[in-house]
Amino acid sequence: MRDKSVPLSEVLRLDIDAVDIDATTTYEMSGVYGFGRGLFHREPLRGSETTYKRFHQLSVGQVVLSQLKGWEGAIAVVDPENSGRFLSTQFPTFRCDEERAIIAYVGWFLKYAPNWHALRRKSRGMGARRDTISPEKFLSLEIPLPSLDDQRRIVEKLDRVAALVDERRNAIEEAERETQALLLKAFQRAIDGAPLRPMAEVAPLVRRPVEIDLDASYPELGVRSFGRGTFHKPDLLGADLSWQKLFLVQQGDLVFSNIKAWEGAFAVAGPDDHGRVGSHRYLTCVPTQGLATADFIWFYLQTSEGLGKVQSASPGSADRNRTLGQGALEAITVPTPPIGRQQWFDRLHAKAHEARTIRANTAQDVEALIPAMLHETFGRQHQAA
Repeated sequence: MRDKSVPLSEVLRLDIDAVDIDATTTYEMSGVYGFGRGLFHREPLRGSETTYKRFHQLSVGQVVLSQLKGWEGAIAVVDPENSGRFLSTQFPTFRCDEERAIIAYVGWFLKYAPNWHALRRKSRGMGARRDTISPEKFLSLEIPLPSLDDQRRIVEKLDRVAALVDERRNAIEEAERETQALLLKAFQRAIDGAPLRPMAEVAPLVRRPVEIDLDASYPELGVRSFGRGTFHKPDLLGADLSWQKLFLVQQGDLVFSNIKAWEGAFAVAGPDDHGRVGSHRYLTCVPTQGLATADFIWFYLQTSEGLGKVQSASPGSADRNRTLGQGALEAITVPTPPIGRQQWFDRLHAKAHEARTIRANTAQDVEALIPAMLHETFGRQHQAA
């Protein structure tokens, strides 16, 4: 038998502690993460630095709603670490009727993603960034309301699993940190005493212009920032390329985005990337056989030392203006130990990558556990709606 559902207004009521702002006072501010991730601490704010006339002061056990972002899960229960801190008046707060509902149960209910989607439909505005959720619309959400004893059992079960998920997540993150530390240590061993040579010698720039056929299509390649590899864009049609120049990418190339290299947007092209094309914004370098490997150069340039050189070769003050020039790229110096030592490190790095992939897959499974349990607990209500 399905639990009776009631509007949130039957278990929550507005409970706002509005504080008049004093220009001479400094306020400890909080914020609300999206996607049900709770509250966080913002930088303190002096009263003279805001145009607001009042702030809302938080207390433990309140529910906080972001009227601007509640539809993407910016809703939270106030924990002790955020009690006494402040939010703007765009964040109404609510108090739970403890004779009807346990606040922890309500908190778990508000982490269930379909509730955010329901709020999105209830919101009003012109475009995603202007959509707002009134307290009345928020309180019209339907919450299944079993007995208090059943609510406690649900909370205990979800809390227990959440603790295990946190423990597993922390273990995965610690293993990742240890792996990276070991790799860096091995890399330092590999480059100890190695000479520095310019990219022009070690991996010179190679451009392979593509002659555009108006009737053909061209599979395009992109490179993610922060060393996260390549990705495949939709095919380009020759008829749409009246001005854009394309260049061929081959397996083993070092591919640099000349506008985002400064934040790690470069990668080694893999088998699936072979034969794809990049715009004139992508620079391809080919390691000199017997002198360097692409993976070894990539690893060095992703270290703080190497990335610092890429950033120095990408002058400019604004995001899109930090361009890596061809000459500046070829002038970057990289350590070049004997090729056998580089290959030894590449094998070690490949094994670490395999372990990282396994951990990433495990992490995805772990992160999916709580949403699955929330669906099991609250999903029937939405299926019946």
